Amino acid sequence: MSNDTISRRRFIKDLAVAGGSIVIGGRAVGTAQRRQAGKLHLACNQYPWTVFYRRENRNFNNELDKGLGEVAASGMDGYEPLANNPQEIDRLGPLLKKHGLQMRSLYVNSILHERNKADESIDAVLAIAEKAKRLGTKIIVTNPSPIRWGGPQNKDDAQLKVQAAALEKLGRQLKAMGLTLSYHNHDIELRNAAREFHHMMLGTDPAYVTLCLDAHWIYRGAGNSSVALFDVLKLYSLRITELHLRQSKDNIWTETFTDGDIDYPALAKYLLNIGVRPHIVLEQAVESGSPKTMSTIEAFRRSNKYTRRVFAGFA
Repeated sequence: MSNDTISRRRFIKDLAVAGGSIVIGGRAVGTAQRRQAGKLHLACNQYPWTVFYRRENRNFNNELDKGLGEVAASGMDGYEPLANNPQEIDRLGPLLKKHGLQMRSLYVNSILHERNKADESIDAVLAIAEKAKRLGTKIIVTNPSPIRWGGPQNKDDAQLKVQAAALEKLGRQLKAMGLTLSYHNHDIELRNAAREFHHMMLGTDPAYVTLCLDAHWIYRGAGNSSVALFDVLKLYSLRITELHLRQSKDNIWTETFTDGDIDYPALAKYLLNIGVRPHIVLEQAVESGSPKTMSTIEAFRRSNKYTRRVFAGFA
């Protein structure tokens, strides 16, 4: 494991993903394909659709065919599922093709902080990744699950070291498959001076562990702080291979991705200025207190339009 300072040139070399939507150092991989399309490739994560459907007393997973049809109808180019096993990828394949959606990335949880469970969890992720690769997936996003998601427990130093080593091991094996591992966090990892989040960054080799920057979870985990978010951006921007987008107003998630607490135009400008163009995934969800003024598909259509305007330079 290396903690040495990594040069910009090495980042460019190590984080390139063949055929994907990532640009490091201003050099695009897959640029020709995107220019032919003439627009930004915008994907949407499964989670917000699940939440929006729930508020309409619907079940997205039970209506997956119809649901993916609405994802496509809202103007999305891609879909990032939360995969629990390889069989779910088998189910998704024909439906993604039917609705013209790409799956450039997928999200999977993992348990890596317990030595006796880490290898089993890595094997489970790799089995899912192998199936997903056949459908064109390039990025595997993982959140190493906390002791109890949302609970009061925190991982101790020994568990953090085990988790970082396992995370890098997973990243090495995925890279050998031609895939990129992108680490994802929620607000929990920002507790206690963000020791878990920072150790996953500083305790792993950037060649094997990149970052899925979920801007709003950083913002919320830091006590609703844009200062903290942009500090994280400055610290780890060259490791960002995927960007999750969510907005809030007065710290409550908005119904659509729009102007709000986080200055996303400034975030987009910063990434463009340093030549980093990550895979962009919309994750605009609703929570208690969020407005309810429109249908699910209308909310995503509006989010789609705003995202394409703000991140137009990434096309």
